[in-house]
Amino acid sequence: MRRVQIRLVKAGDRLAKPVLRENGHVLLGLGVELNDRFIERLRDLGVDSVYIEEKNTEDIIPEEVIREETRKQAVDSVYKAMNSIIENPATKGRAVAPELGRTFRHVFGQILQDLMGRQEILVNLESIHTSDAYLFQHSVNVAVLAGIIGLAKGYNRNQLEDLGIGALLFDVGMTQVPQELLKKKTALSKEEMKFVQKHTVEGFNLLRHQYDLSLLSAHCALQHHERYDGTGYPRGLKKDEIHEYAQIVAIADVYDALTSPRPHRPRYTPSEAIEYLFAAGNSYFDVDLIRLFCKHISIYPVATTVQLNSGQIGVVVSNNSLAVHRPTVRIITEADGTSVKEPYEIDLKDSLHLMIAKVL
Repeated sequence: MRRVQIRLVKAGDRLAKPVLRENGHVLLGLGVELNDRFIERLRDLGVDSVYIEEKNTEDIIPEEVIREETRKQAVDSVYKAMNSIIENPATKGRAVAPELGRTFRHVFGQILQDLMGRQEILVNLESIHTSDAYLFQHSVNVAVLAGIIGLAKGYNRNQLEDLGIGALLFDVGMTQVPQELLKKKTALSKEEMKFVQKHTVEGFNLLRHQYDLSLLSAHCALQHHERYDGTGYPRGLKKDEIHEYAQIVAIADVYDALTSPRPHRPRYTPSEAIEYLFAAGNSYFDVDLIRLFCKHISIYPVATTVQLNSGQIGVVVSNNSLAVHRPTVRIITEADGTSVKEPYEIDLKDSLHLMIAKVL
């Protein structure tokens, strides 16, 4: 399979991965043949790329960092929790839902089990979902990324649970923000921005009243927009005044937000997002946490379509953890635009005259 931008998808192409709804359930399933109506509908729903089946790349299968069933259950739990708050505003100021902590301990426990079952983690979070699913998929992605950092730091089980539950629910305050602001395609006014920024305090207040949730988990909601240099909100905390869990969630939040398509901008590539994070080292984020985080990110995920500086077009086959910016690429189109009869692979770590010029 290979990942293709929606503008390059043609009628007759078949999906190699499903497209997901906001609750994690399938909108269009594996093997569905796309037609012009489906393609246009996906565009309308904010889907900017899909995985398609292709003879030359049929053996290229990206390994997800967590199992599909784990992701589905996690997204469904976040979806139900957040919609329960939206539908029952009276819950504000008291417990959000009975046994919320137990539910999310189980959910994050499954995520943690998947993460710990991998020998080496280079993260690929390239699930395909509609724009309405962003809040729920984003929460799960942030929890996965936070869990990876927590494991790398050697956190014990209780620490991992507090961090992971906080990461799953860090954006719960967004349920108090009107949908028209979340979906706005132009820049927010100062008044609108101030309103949106209240979601940190709103989320903290929703979670701190939950009897079976750690207050440290609630602080992930409160502090995830604080910045290392004190320029964040809501309290302008700096450096070690910000709890480390919240610092980890903040890095994961920004990375996943940048690499997801949003109504007001296209997605960043993973390499562009990593450049942004390093540029923000010791200003927005602790640079040591950024270094740790970036050790586990796949800059060019398997099945990504890329163009080399030679003009050749290929698909990423595998990554090398010691040279993440120089993966092995299977060439499918030569520099003159002709399709190759027999695809061949180039290991970029051994072909130093070649480099990836752009992601297609």
